[in-house]
Parts: sequence; structure tokens; C-alpha cells
Amino acid sequence: MAHAEEVDPHVRDMSSLPVRDDDERLNPDFIAAVEEAIAAGDPEGLKALAGDLHEADTGDLIEALLGEERAPFVRLLGENFDYTALTEVDEAIRVKLLEELSNEDIAEGLGELESDDVVYILEDLDAEDQAEILSEMPYADRAQLQKALDYPEESAGRRMQAEFIAVAPFWTVGQTIDYMREARDLPDSFFEIYVVDPGFRLLGAVHLDKILRTRRGEKVTSIMEETRQWVLATEDQEEVARRFERYNLVSAAVVDEDERLVGVLTVDDIVDVIQEEAEEDLRALAGVGDEEISDSFATIARSRLTWLVVNLGTAVLASVVIALFEDTIEAMVALAVLMPIVASMGGNAGTQTMTVAVRGIATQELSARNLVRVLNREVLVSFVNGIVLAVLIGAASWIWFQSIGLGIVIGTAIIINMLSAGLSGLLIPIALDKLKVDPAIASSVFVTTVTDVVGFFAFLGIAALWFGLPF
Repeated sequence: MAHAEEVDPHVRDMSSLPVRDDDERLNPDFIAAVEEAIAAGDPEGLKALAGDLHEADTGDLIEALLGEERAPFVRLLGENFDYTALTEVDEAIRVKLLEELSNEDIAEGLGELESDDVVYILEDLDAEDQAEILSEMPYADRAQLQKALDYPEESAGRRMQAEFIAVAPFWTVGQTIDYMREARDLPDSFFEIYVVDPGFRLLGAVHLDKILRTRRGEKVTSIMEETRQWVLATEDQEEVARRFERYNLVSAAVVDEDERLVGVLTVDDIVDVIQEEAEEDLRALAGVGDEEISDSFATIARSRLTWLVVNLGTAVLASVVIALFEDTIEAMVALAVLMPIVASMGGNAGTQTMTVAVRGIATQELSARNLVRVLNREVLVSFVNGIVLAVLIGAASWIWFQSIGLGIVIGTAIIINMLSAGLSGLLIPIALDKLKVDPAIASSVFVTTVTDVVGFFAFLGIAALWFGLPF
């Protein structure tokens, strides 16, 4: 009688550790156990802990480990390591980890993945490493991946999955079902079957539910949709994501310039695109480029320095305006105390309008058709908010400095700067977009400059005229 293989009690105890705590963060005890197994060079213990993790959990675990622990983690797991997890980690961590692994091992691990995941992992490597890894793969896979890598960055061709099901228009539903049962090289999951002509040009698509509800003898052309919701392989991924949102698509065919079917995009790819584009716009508005949390201090410093230098230039411009009223400020010190309030309120209001404008441009909700209506709305909002703030700040200044004139001056300057903020926050992003400059990147610098300059000039100029102070 055969005896069941005994499992090390210590391994059994480790495998029972919860991966995440109540806050959905990785459990510190679990991370510590993984680090202990890596330090001990214990592949069995590590497999018991992390061998069956979902790729998202494995990705988070890789990011939680120290830099010198990541490559040993992958090597110890061996064939149990799912390379799909590398799509879940920061680019800097992924590239550094791949540099520490052999190209032969990488090629073997990537061979188990779908083409879109392989392209996502390979595209950040240099051309030499890409070529070496691809050379370890079968010719058909290598040619397919190289074609995807040749498409522009952030295009549908880079995101598409090259595995799909395409059938001839004369096939019946029964033939299609039998093919799906017998073929070995089908994608892991799919939602549609595509109908193509002998030149592989897309004719239409059939949803799986229609296949299952139709008799075997029916031709697929009788139930296919002659859909035009395909996307070009060279089309920008953000435009594709917008189309998925607009038409509630689950998947879409990807075609080349001759309308030949070359791949398919699915909604899980688009969710990643939407997240990436949103993060990119958010970082751009703050002037931090495409930095990741895992980047080194030198990389981050270089990334941020460019826009800080630009901001320095605009700050000097604002200082020049203040210098024009040096005698005015010297004659009434209270003006120096109140100046930051005018600039700050204008800057905040400008940022609010700019954020809405940049989002409207990105989603194509803001166009020439509705520009006048939106502009009128922003002017009205700025004017009303300006009056409310002018009353509050004017009253506070009156009480603080015992001068009703000073309250009137700062109140008037606030209204002028709020109107300036509303106009610049809307018009500057639109102008930059027309000039083919990303409004998310450049708008904040120019909007802040306008509100600072207008705010200081209005406040100090009105004060000089009101009180008869020297310029």
C-alpha cells in the first residue's frame, strides 16, 4: 500500500498564513515568511507560500520585497512563477528584475503568456535584450511579437492580443464549435469569433452567446454582425479606450491599414489603459512626469527639476511686477501682508477651472460647439465667487487694518483676479491643445503665472491709485 508523502509541518504552517490583512494590504507576517524562505534558499517553503498566488498578489509581493530578494524569489519559484505578475509591477522594478534574470529563463517564462502580456513586459527593455529573448522563442511566436513591438508606443497594436479565433464565411456553426473544441492554440478567454475573407480582411463578428443559441447547420454569416467597431493597430490607445466607453464594448477587432485582422483588444486591456492615462494626466498636472514610486532619487530629481526651473522663471516674472510697485509697498506695509492672499485665491481658482478644462479636452467633452457656453459659465462662476470672497476678505482687511479703503482695494483686486483665473484656466489649455502641446503638462505653469501677475498688478495698482501712493 502506497503511503502519502508527508508534508513538512513548518511548510504547512507557513502556507496557512493569510496573504492580506483586513485593510487589503499584504500581511507583514506573510512577507516576513517569504523573505525567510528566500534567505534560507527554501524552494518548497516558498512554493507553499507563493506558488499559487494570483498574479496581482505576486506583483504586490515583488514590490514589497527588497531589491536583492526579487531575482532569488523568481529563481526559487522556478516553473511556479507566473510571469504575468510582471505586468502588475512598476516599470523600474520590472526592468531591474529582468536584468538580473537570464534571457533564456525569461523567454521560457514568457512563452506561457498571451502575446499582449509578453509585449507589455518586453517593450521597456532595450533592443538588444529584446532581440536575445525573442531569439529563444519559436519562429512563429517571435515574428508575431516583433510585429507588435514595431507598432508605435501607446498604440492599439502594442496593446492587442494576437491570439483570436477567425473562421471562413462559409463555415457553419457546427464547424465553428468543433474547431473550438479541437484546436490547441486558442486564447485562454474570448468573447467573439471573427469572420474573415480569404485575404484575412474582417467581415464581421459573432458573439459566443449567438453561437450557443444557433443550430449547427446555420452558416456563421447568417448570425454575424457586420460591425465597424474595429480599431486600427496604429490608433492611439486613449482614443480606443474612449471608443470602448462610448459603445460599451467588451472586445474589439484590431486591423492593419488594409483592414486585415491582426489582433483583438479586450476590456481588461482597456481598464489598464484608462488607469494609466488618468495617472499620466494627474502626474502631468503636478509636473512630475512619468515617475514611479520605485524610481531612484536621481531619476525623480531630474524628472521634477525641468518644471521647477520653468516655475522659477515664471516666479521671477511675478517678482518683476512686484518690483514695479516697490515704492507703493514701502509706503504702505499692509499691502505686503495682503498680497499673498490675492495671488493664492487666484491660483486656486485657476487650478479648479484648468482641471475641468483639461479633463474636458481629454474626454472630448469640451469642443468648439460648446466653448462659448462653457466660457460664459466660467465667467459667471468666477464673478459670483469673486464677489463672495471680496466681501469676506474686504471685511477682514477693514477690521484688521482699520481701513475701509484697503478692504475695497483688496476686494476689487480679488474680483479681477478671479475673473482672470476663470478665463486663463479655460482658454490656456484650449490654446495649448490647438498648438499640439499637451495641456495637462504645460497649463499649470502658465495659469499660475497669469493669476500671479494679474493679481499683483491689480492689487498694487488699484492701491496706488486709491491712496495716491507713489509708483
